[in-house]
Amino acid sequence: MVNVTYDSSGDLVSPYGVYNLGDIAWTLASTALVFIMIPGVGFFYSGLLRRKNALSMIYLSMMTVAMVSFQWFFWGYSLAFSSTASPFIGNLDNFALMNMLDQPSDGSPRVPTIVFCVFQLMFAAITPMIAIGAVAERSRLGPLLVFVFVWSTLVYDPIACWTWNPKGWSYILGGLDFAGGTPVHISSGTAALAISLYLGKRRGYGTVRLAYKPHNTTYVILGTVFLWFGWFGFNGGSALSANYRATEACIVTNLAASVGGLTWMLWDWRLERKWSAVGFCSGAIAGLVAITPGSGFVGTPASVLFGFMAGTVCNFATHLKFIFKFDDTLDIFASHAIGGIVGNILTGLFAQSSIAGADGITSIPGGWLDHNYRQLGIQLADSASGLSYSFVMTTIILWAMHYIPFLRLRCDEETEMLGVDDEEMGEFAYDYVGIEAEILPRQEYNNDATSGNREVHHSVSTSQEIKHEKAANAISAVQP
Repeated sequence: MVNVTYDSSGDLVSPYGVYNLGDIAWTLASTALVFIMIPGVGFFYSGLLRRKNALSMIYLSMMTVAMVSFQWFFWGYSLAFSSTASPFIGNLDNFALMNMLDQPSDGSPRVPTIVFCVFQLMFAAITPMIAIGAVAERSRLGPLLVFVFVWSTLVYDPIACWTWNPKGWSYILGGLDFAGGTPVHISSGTAALAISLYLGKRRGYGTVRLAYKPHNTTYVILGTVFLWFGWFGFNGGSALSANYRATEACIVTNLAASVGGLTWMLWDWRLERKWSAVGFCSGAIAGLVAITPGSGFVGTPASVLFGFMAGTVCNFATHLKFIFKFDDTLDIFASHAIGGIVGNILTGLFAQSSIAGADGITSIPGGWLDHNYRQLGIQLADSASGLSYSFVMTTIILWAMHYIPFLRLRCDEETEMLGVDDEEMGEFAYDYVGIEAEILPRQEYNNDATSGNREVHHSVSTSQEIKHEKAANAISAVQP
């Protein structure tokens, strides 16, 4: 039984500390905000794909929440945040959430560990979901359950430990990462690159058959709305307190997203003279990714540069997949890994001790603006470590699963043609999904394909219509 009382100001008093109810409420509300981001990723990815694969991405977003929730309870939290952790990874002192109900959290003495735990769970859940978007249109769904559990254990938890745990090497070195530039975005974006390289190219790669436009731009915008909305809790909630620092984090988050969206859209406009909604949404997310590590450290003017640089660098980084010939279907590496690196570097330049100290607790030497010139080197070391570790470990996990036949991720060609939704789930996002264009012989790929639309035809052929009509008439004739 937890032994708690209330003091005269209404704060929660336990044998281990005094917890502020307002801070607890803000952190729990931020937990809900971050949760809504996870299906937001699913809708964003779904809208960008062909309609025959639309449902699988939305399903994967909720499957990931469920699997990581169990993993986090089982040993994920302990591996990331146990108070007796090594500089690289934690231990099992808090296995199954033992010994932590009313303990003060490492993140803030004003909230208990159990509140910090459920808040961090949402970060642990969204990270593999960002990464597995790379399996789009060419993966089996069953093995992904295993992949998410193993990847969270071997990749996310160690990086979270060395970044945010007071015992972690990057934390001790002085790395500045307020809300997950390396643990969330660099790790997931780099994992997406490893997944893309492992799975190989989709059927029809290099032909106009894959030069399609997003099948549902409304889903793309809806997913962006969920993400942008939830990011106020993602960054603002990372203050773990309803204070000036959380407010500043929310302001710079919104501004970086706005500038990032406008910048990306303008770069696209210069090529096609079209005001692209998808381009705006992509840029907004790039801006959100970049501001994540610096949101509790940088001032409002700097966030404009974060948005501009993210919208520019990530836009041009989408060409890397063409230069190096890998099939990153949803440009996850360009948006998240590159965006995270941009954010980490800019944080090293523009971090200010005055912004970090707005919570009345945090004290840092700042970045280049505060004449702390070594901070940039620390940020680069943290970025390079997260990128290399995630890529190597993800590749090892994928190939280890490859040699266990029932755990191979790559689907067969028939599944790719019919769609993952039909073959793997037996369900669809829509009442009708056209696949005529997908079952053409390979040599006919270019014969009647038109650039832009994902499915050229969304109706059955005339001969099929006649057959269906004759069958319906025959049935009607024999009924009384």
